[in-house]
Amino acid sequence: MLSVHRYMVQNKHMKTSSSKKIRLKIASLVIGLGLFTSPVLQSAEIITVGETSAKATSTLGSSVVPKKQVLLSAQIPGRILSLAGKVGTSYRQGDVIAEIDPTALLAKRNSVVAQISMAQANLYNAQVQYQREVITPRRDDISAMPGFGFPAMMDQFITRPMADMMGTTDSDVSEHADLINSQTAVSQANFALQQAQAQLQEIDSSLRDSKTIAPFDGMIIKKMAEVGDTVQPGQPLVELGYTSALQLQADVPSGLISGLKQGGKVNAKLGGKVVQATVAEIHPVADPERHTIVVKFDLPTGVKAYPGMYAEVMVPLSSNRDSSTVTIPKTALLKGRSLPSVLVVQGDASVLRLVRLGSEGADGVLEVVSGLTAGDKVINNPPSGVASGWLPQ
Repeated sequence: MLSVHRYMVQNKHMKTSSSKKIRLKIASLVIGLGLFTSPVLQSAEIITVGETSAKATSTLGSSVVPKKQVLLSAQIPGRILSLAGKVGTSYRQGDVIAEIDPTALLAKRNSVVAQISMAQANLYNAQVQYQREVITPRRDDISAMPGFGFPAMMDQFITRPMADMMGTTDSDVSEHADLINSQTAVSQANFALQQAQAQLQEIDSSLRDSKTIAPFDGMIIKKMAEVGDTVQPGQPLVELGYTSALQLQADVPSGLISGLKQGGKVNAKLGGKVVQATVAEIHPVADPERHTIVVKFDLPTGVKAYPGMYAEVMVPLSSNRDSSTVTIPKTALLKGRSLPSVLVVQGDASVLRLVRLGSEGADGVLEVVSGLTAGDKVINNPPSGVASGWLPQ
């Protein structure tokens, strides 16, 4: 019995000792966590929602586009021999972007060159015949006048004058007709030569079109064909863009156009950053179906952007109307939430509230469209994972 009692006492002493060790470890862990999280908790504070006087804006979606953009298409039929680079390849003005096989055109050119040589020969012959008709008309050719069987000389001096006197023939009219015939032959030969030369110019132009030349410095932003493809005239090959200067293109509702003017400044949100864009172009014609007008905004030089990126443009609602805007710092938003939300202090606790945001200023101040009013108390720099009821110490 004594040994059993001694065993129970020793077992109880061991359990007490283990319990103390566990409590010490938990206390150390709690202290460690408190030391780790204390800077975050200390950074949280209660602030008052501010209000600023600013123009009311409407946020519109837009896309980044090159300042200059051109679609190059095939001008002649054939097989693509070369195509400069892949998407993103830079080029210089005058570089050959694409080349189409010109073998068929070269064969046609050789045929037209032969036609030009033949036309030149025919023209020279027609000119010689015309000169002969002027100097020695065919009516004076004695070999062409058989007469009544008299010698040719008698026909020239007796038969023809007698025929002119009797009115049966007119040698002057015959001479004029022969001269006009020779002139017509010269003109026809000249026209044939000009026609062949025009065909040669057309073929040479097509040969130049077999090579697609870059009209400006830029980059290939889209490819619609590859080397070896057989193309037809008008088929798109590549799309080029002048990416050294970028713009935002937005479809602005016609009711908001009055708030924009050429050269005006607007805020734009691009890749999480707010920049100032300049109104560069306002199209004079609206879309009759959507009732929107295409507006282009110049982006500042050096902004990191790529064609096709999404951006938001803050368009003023009116050119002469100011309104009070509720603002909060960006750090007041709760982290890790899909919808923007803040903790609003009410009495001795906080309440989670969803807010609708507008534009973001360059200093990190957010415009609140709805959800808060000026004078509300919100928690700034709330730690991750907090919920309704939490207040900073």
